[in-house]
Amino acid sequence: MATSKSSSKAGAGETKLIRELAGILNDTDLTEIEMEKGDLKIRVSKHGTAVQTYAAPAPVQAAAVLTQAPETPAPVNKADTAAHPGAVKSPMVGTAYVRPSPDADAFAKVGDNVKEGDTIMLIEAMKTFNPITAPKSGKISDLLVEDAQPVEFGEALFIIT
Repeated sequence: MATSKSSSKAGAGETKLIRELAGILNDTDLTEIEMEKGDLKIRVSKHGTAVQTYAAPAPVQAAAVLTQAPETPAPVNKADTAAHPGAVKSPMVGTAYVRPSPDADAFAKVGDNVKEGDTIMLIEAMKTFNPITAPKSGKISDLLVEDAQPVEFGEALFIIT
């Protein structure tokens, strides 16, 4: 079930811990679990194929097969877009929706002019839909998430220029 890309850094203890965390995900309705112990930080998610294991100061990658292939590939330049001064970041962990209902048009599309306070998307967390609004007036230059995509706290959602 688990494979290791770094032979000396990801030992038997980390592999056992990854398996235990994956078991917790399978036994519950959770989609992601994260654990820290000293300098070790492990996150296991049902929405991807890789588990990241970090030990300070440099990150170490270890992979564990948890589910099928990811539903949507991550953008290539995600780190660059998150650093953009017009990037609006997620205030919570949840599922992002770019439209009010499955059969409705999107709140906003790339190229749309928006006013401060306009709803750009919703993030559902714990059965509550939270509106994500434009913090300033401008033009949507990039939407960085797909409809019904899981998002993390601090993840860039869209860019307003």
